[in-house]
Amino acid sequence: MGLSKDSTGARAADAGLTIEKKQEGDLVIALAGNPNVGKSTVFNGLTGMHQHTGNWPGKTVANAQGYCTHKGQGMVLVDLPGCYSLLAHSAEEEAARDFLCFGGVDGAVVVCDATCLERNLNLVLQAMEITPRVAVCVNLLDEAKRKGIQVDLEKLSSLLGVPVVGAAARSGQGLERLAEEMARLGRGPARARQGPVVVYTDFTEEAVGRLAPILKKLCGESLDPRWLALKLLDGSDASLDLALEKHLGLRLREQPEIQVALGAVEESLAARGLGLEALRDDIAAGPVGRGAEIA
Repeated sequence: MGLSKDSTGARAADAGLTIEKKQEGDLVIALAGNPNVGKSTVFNGLTGMHQHTGNWPGKTVANAQGYCTHKGQGMVLVDLPGCYSLLAHSAEEEAARDFLCFGGVDGAVVVCDATCLERNLNLVLQAMEITPRVAVCVNLLDEAKRKGIQVDLEKLSSLLGVPVVGAAARSGQGLERLAEEMARLGRGPARARQGPVVVYTDFTEEAVGRLAPILKKLCGESLDPRWLALKLLDGSDASLDLALEKHLGLRLREQPEIQVALGAVEESLAARGLGLEALRDDIAAGPVGRGAEIA
């Protein structure tokens, strides 16, 4: 029995995607992950037959939604397109990023492959920079065991600062615990961060420090100002500028305060003998390097 038109429909901010809730208190949980990490198996295991598919509005990218409950808490699970990052270099990455930013999600689960964890942590860290309401599902523990790989889930949780659940989704192992963490994600205040998700080089951190307070004043709490600052400094994603204008009603790069701050950043970089390309390289490399350290 799938979700029907009689369900409580809620229009998500993501370009008209309709979220099919069954009741007002249902949570919306995004499910993200690299291709081939067993994300669809996790999704199917959690939602069973309570699911339906379509396309992301305006894109030829598949969209699946499903419904599950845990101890009376209903949850709509949105299966995001498989992608390696949220830098929006493809339609899949753009759809995933926009839903995490503007889709009104109550939490996000990032599914990882236990046999190649380092490669997957880039996406985990990028999602964490957008929202603190993240849980990690380390899937394919059965495959890892066969290959002699052991993942210290408690240590991983400690290093990331978010809940980590181990799973072997094909046999259903860990899915009940994952549903429990999903229900927790959307209830109560978000877990307080002990520091930045990724610490960048001094010149990048200085630039972020100039922009973040201005962005917080302009955009409020709708998006993490540190993440927004990093995206403005990176400057390689025109689709994000359009999305911000659409959903926030602001052309951020045209705001006088932002222009002054960006000019000051360029001057500071020039004084160090650097250009904006150094910033972009550092921002791209930051999550990859941190992921390698954690792995």
